Amino acid sequence: MKQTNTLRLTTTALLTAIAIAIPMVMPIRVLIEPASFTLASHVPIFFAMFLSPKIAVAVSLGSAFGFLLAGFPIVVTMRAMSHVVFALLGALYLSGKREEILSSPFKSQLFSFVIAMIHALAEVLIVSLFFFGLIDGPGYQDGFFYAVFLLVGVGTVIHSMVDFFLAQFIWQSLGKRMTQIAQRVY
Repeated sequence: MKQTNTLRLTTTALLTAIAIAIPMVMPIRVLIEPASFTLASHVPIFFAMFLSPKIAVAVSLGSAFGFLLAGFPIVVTMRAMSHVVFALLGALYLSGKREEILSSPFKSQLFSFVIAMIHALAEVLIVSLFFFGLIDGPGYQDGFFYAVFLLVGVGTVIHSMVDFFLAQFIWQSLGKRMTQIAQRVY
């Protein structure tokens, strides 16, 4: 039991550290407020989601902290905070079905799309609060359809699915060892 707790803590800490570092050091990022796209920023979250709900929540919170430390605008940081929603729901769904979903190209892409839609919906809700002035923040000159629906909504679906693909590729590249670790930390 102690060995499993140490493995869970170490895995969570490593993924959280990566999630914090990515927004701070990743050279490929696009910021068109209220949208931002930082390549691979969701990869540690997806990896954590493949492991367990608790790890997914912890890594999601760490990622939001990374965006805060990197000096992103508050709307971007709050969008990162909303990742807790898709990470928790995705991790709960994957519980017991991980291998079945991640090993099937069709099921994994369907799962990726559904998670991306949840991800985008949560981010659109956050940005809408800023857009309509319910949370004090930057005013947006662009219309709702362009700024919120297209940039944040559609952009998030695409960004999420690309990062899911990267996470799944890394997971599968590591092979049976990741399955063994996942079984021990869950």
